[in-house]
Amino acid sequence: MANWEYKIAYVDFRGRISSEGVEFIRQQGEHRTGFVTRYLETLGREGWEVAAVHPLVRTESSYFIMKRPAAAEATKG
Repeated sequence: MANWEYKIAYVDFRGRISSEGVEFIRQQGEHRTGFVTRYLETLGREGWEVAAVHPLVRTESSYFIMKRPAAAEATKG
């Protein structure tokens, strides 16, 4: 059975992403989809993949749940 590590990101499509105390801000003139794509591509290079998206009702925001295989030393008992 695979072991995973997870990362949760709060994504406000108006221009801010927050995850584990780190802020990712939309650049001047950048489209909303381009902003989120840039963030996901950054995480993808670190091995993260989107496992689920939980949209928040009546807002322009969602929680993104990412996962990647856990490091080998973390999976040893």
